[in-house]
Amino acid sequence: MAKGKKRSDFKGGSASKEVVDAMLGPTGNLRAPVIRSGKTVLVGFSEETYGEVLG
Repeated sequence: MAKGKKRSDFKGGSASKEVVDAMLGPTGNLRAPVIRSGKTVLVGFSEETYGEVLG
């Protein structure tokens, strides 16, 4: 979700401050790209994660 290969997984429920903070960049906007696949939301780019989730 940020520079490098860091990956954070969050489980269902309502959006907590931790989830929102992880999704927002330093300017307060969503990190790009944002993809929703079913109940899964991918924020940022990771080719490996895209392959696992979308593939």
